[in-house]
Amino acid sequence: MNKVLKTISFLMILTSSGISIQGQTENDLKLWYDEPAENWNEALPIGNGRIGAMIFGNPSLERLQLNEETIWAGQPNSIAHDKALMALPKVRKLIFDGKYKAAQDLATSDIRSQTNNGMPYQTFGNVYISFPGHQDYTNYYRDLDIQSALASVSYKVDDVTYKREIISAFKDDVVAVKLSADQPGKITANILMNSPYDKTDPVSRDDIIMLDGTSSNHEGLRGGVDFEGRVAVSTNSGSAVSENGSISIKEADEVTIYISIATNFKNYKDLSEDVRSKTISLLDAARKRDFETIKKDHADYYQKFFNRVSLDLGKTDALDQPTNQRIKNFSEQDDPQLVELYFQFGRYLLISSSQPGGQPANLQGIWNDMLFPPWESKYTMNINAEMNYWPAELTNLPEMHEPFIQLAKEVSETGKKTARIMYDADGWVLHHNTDIWRITGPIDNAHSGMWPSGGAWLMQDLWERYNYSGDKDYLREIYPIMKGSAEFFLDFMIPHPEFGYMVVIPSNSPENSHGGGEGNASITAGATMDQQLMFDLFTHTAEAAEILNQDVEFVQKLNGAKEKLAPMQIGRYGQLQEWLKDWDDPEDDHRHISHLYGLFPSNQISPFRNPELFESTKVVLEHRGDKSTGWSMGWKVNLWARLLDGNHAYKLLNDQLSLVGSDGGGSYPNMLDAHPPFQIDGNFGVTAGIAEMLMQSHEGAIHILPALPDAWEQGSIQGIRARGGFTINLLEWENNEIQQLTVKSNLGGNLRLRTASKLDFKNLKTAKGENPNPFFRINPIQKPIVKDKSKTTQPDLPKYYEYDIKTEKGKTYTFSAK
Repeated sequence: MNKVLKTISFLMILTSSGISIQGQTENDLKLWYDEPAENWNEALPIGNGRIGAMIFGNPSLERLQLNEETIWAGQPNSIAHDKALMALPKVRKLIFDGKYKAAQDLATSDIRSQTNNGMPYQTFGNVYISFPGHQDYTNYYRDLDIQSALASVSYKVDDVTYKREIISAFKDDVVAVKLSADQPGKITANILMNSPYDKTDPVSRDDIIMLDGTSSNHEGLRGGVDFEGRVAVSTNSGSAVSENGSISIKEADEVTIYISIATNFKNYKDLSEDVRSKTISLLDAARKRDFETIKKDHADYYQKFFNRVSLDLGKTDALDQPTNQRIKNFSEQDDPQLVELYFQFGRYLLISSSQPGGQPANLQGIWNDMLFPPWESKYTMNINAEMNYWPAELTNLPEMHEPFIQLAKEVSETGKKTARIMYDADGWVLHHNTDIWRITGPIDNAHSGMWPSGGAWLMQDLWERYNYSGDKDYLREIYPIMKGSAEFFLDFMIPHPEFGYMVVIPSNSPENSHGGGEGNASITAGATMDQQLMFDLFTHTAEAAEILNQDVEFVQKLNGAKEKLAPMQIGRYGQLQEWLKDWDDPEDDHRHISHLYGLFPSNQISPFRNPELFESTKVVLEHRGDKSTGWSMGWKVNLWARLLDGNHAYKLLNDQLSLVGSDGGGSYPNMLDAHPPFQIDGNFGVTAGIAEMLMQSHEGAIHILPALPDAWEQGSIQGIRARGGFTINLLEWENNEIQQLTVKSNLGGNLRLRTASKLDFKNLKTAKGENPNPFFRINPIQKPIVKDKSKTTQPDLPKYYEYDIKTEKGKTYTFSAK
């Protein structure tokens, strides 16, 4: 904070509000505003996967708050320790004896990390651009164009119109800023960098300014990430002078500012990159290119991903309002285009924060203005990190999935050491959190940290990629990781002395407390979510081995272990039980609904295959309520979509697309998700949920319009992907019924369609009874334990038609309403 104040004092700038009269332009895919951002939650995010920036848009003092994806506190380390080995049997006995609080206390003291609790993701700092005399302005407008990944600001001072364009360039790997005016010689500005770390004052070198530093020490671990940022300018006429750590520009017609940032990070165990050479080479290469060329290459790269999918739910006059007003008014006005914008904004954020070869999107994507952000912006593996990638395959961004898959490979390496040292087990383990150093042991306290199933959920995510692609080379690549995770749990699980089932112990139902023992503990054995995760892990690993013709004996072992897992249970309220024992409380409104993993993102619960379980999940959601933290509401959009209730899913969209308030999450004015505070997973979760409302493919059939709300009477979507190797090239509906459907078969095989409308199938070969496709299999039916049949109901499902069509690889098939 002191350095920011020093910066503003140095620039001697006063800021003030302007008069706004300008509205939305021709491109509907814009977040736009008629006033500058007053705080970080109103600023607009840009990013190229590696470098992120938040743009504030103040006419007299522009602030670009900057991030680089590898600036984390600390350095390579492991938190595995052998003290856990002696504590493990004691903790297990206490749990089995019903002494949950004592077990939790012992796990906190002797099993969790004895050194650190993971390292925080950190900001780089800021670049400020001051404009003397621009305190009084009119005609103010700023936007973020997610069609071209470009932020812009425009306003008028006296009779001169000024404009800024800002990108985090994908191809050139720098932040580039263009300053222009509609009259010559009118751009006079000063540029300064600052950073909140010690000993990071900017200096002038030749015609640039630069700033370097080292990431923070944290919890006894010395900071080891060296970073450097450089700023250079190019002017059309006028002058630019670098001195005293700033650049002064006078009377230019046009200015391009280039910002490069780099670190010494090579990978999670190697900090040997030559940071200076990288920043110099990036800056030198960019300076040889003008802004328009950089912008074109940037947009071309971005749009080859973004333009794959379009959504049209209709337009209303709400488009004429600034985005913050539309969010504020969403529940009270007809604004279907705001849903489109939110959907595509999620895809924009994923492209901008998760590029091949880089780090996966963390709890805040790549956007963070703090040294020690909430939850340290790590990778929380008990839902949040996985939720970030729910849109990746579904909304046709599979390349963006690659950093998360690389993370899985890396934690499978570090997790081997943790499994052996802490639990004397084969395979590998990942608990509820990791960071850039790929720690895998339990952190924080046992209330949340004593959850060893993060690796199992990660494997479900990797398996989903195969379900969409059918790529056997990819399956060969990930199978050893899947096998290693399964090996760990085969070693780690033990039989429950009361019930006889094989259970994960110690564990918890993420972050929730149960009613056992003293009624204030989380630690337990055999939580429902763990049993669901084990079912998926053993099922999918066995399937992968069979597809690849490997490990026959291991497959038998997996299938045998699966038979010993506890089935899902329906409790005394007709609810799906969260724990092995019926401890659920109807008054519990906890944000985590972990035992509904079996409904979504898994496919273990189905209205067609196990209707009693299907109905029991509704009871859980009704007990928990709708309003919650932002990411939790994002999950609930998907859950209600899977429950085939489009109107309730739409109600959750209303809750999420509301300005954040005291009663729970929602959205900030810049449309970022509010836990609160900001977490990006809610954005990604809702993007996936909107697609799930329009198409689902988890049961071996492509279900068209499964959860269409009454509010979306007509519309279209293009480019989303379905499991089994299919792309929905076009889906159009009117009066809530399908008008046209075009499906591309990328792999060939059977296409099974499930619709509420009759379709015309002229000149198509049918393939009734064949497998849905050559590789995608649905989970087998599980028979639940039902405590009281009188508490269960059967779903009231509408009439559906189901069609099987024999398809050829690479061909497209079109169906129309009959």
